[in-house]
Amino acid sequence: MIVTLTANPSIDRTATLERPLTRGDVHRVTSVTVEPGGKGINVARVAHYAGHPVRAILPAGPSDPILQGLDALRVPYRIVPLLEAVRTNLTLTEPDGTTTKINEPGPSLDADTVERLAHLLVLESERADWVVLSGSLPPGVPADWYAGLVRALRPWGCKIAVDTSDAPLLALADQFPPAAPDLLKPNSEELAQLTGADPETLEAAAAAGDPSACVDAARSLVARGVGAVMATLGAAGAVLVTADGAWHAAPPPITLRSTVGAGDSSVAGYVLAETRGLNAPDRLRLAVAYGSAAASLAGTALPHPEQLNTAAVTITDVG
Repeated sequence: MIVTLTANPSIDRTATLERPLTRGDVHRVTSVTVEPGGKGINVARVAHYAGHPVRAILPAGPSDPILQGLDALRVPYRIVPLLEAVRTNLTLTEPDGTTTKINEPGPSLDADTVERLAHLLVLESERADWVVLSGSLPPGVPADWYAGLVRALRPWGCKIAVDTSDAPLLALADQFPPAAPDLLKPNSEELAQLTGADPETLEAAAAAGDPSACVDAARSLVARGVGAVMATLGAAGAVLVTADGAWHAAPPPITLRSTVGAGDSSVAGYVLAETRGLNAPDRLRLAVAYGSAAASLAGTALPHPEQLNTAAVTITDVG
């Protein structure tokens, strides 16, 4: 089973614009979608669509609309009750796929709610092959919470993936190696946050066919105890680095419609591949196929297995 934690879930409202966004102008939309979101929930949705047992953990009131959305999708979940409503995030998608996100901070969690979430997560981890900690932390949650959760989960034998940014990411790295996860999924900006590299240089070099700077940056994290670093690089694909080697994946050709959920879909693809016993290059292949499929879908739609183009992902051994 794959267990995901989303401490700051959201109702994701996505509006597709009929023309490029212009500040201060009046715009009309061609479509609007509303779905349960948050990075961990997205991972759970993708794994559920693939037929893998999942459990999404989140704070939410029993009558919160996000739970109605999860029920409609038949995604299993467990909650820690919350009095305030889950936040609503707005995404504006332009015709060329350019995505603008406007995210609310989310309701503040008190110390008791934070402790109950951690307790529930540890209980669920007893039956989990993977636990995925994803997304931002809401107000009231200490920046080093993910680091503490990784340490608390480690004795239970499950594998742990972390996908976060900014203060929680830096706090996690400050506690490597005891808090080093089995999978860390940064994008180019987050990889730069961790290693001091320039994010534009990392992505531009990879797009030009030279992912060595990304590999070197990721390898420095593996040297600090991270099991695998999968750095997603947008149209340049992704790099996977483990103690055994490094690989670059070039994505299949797609028409970009929305980047919402692409990174989460990549995490789900990697974890699904690992549960199937695939080797590192094929784990990366499935991850990039899932991320690309998500980017080809409009709004907040997430991919099903039949929408993948795995054969068109090109894997290169780079170290």
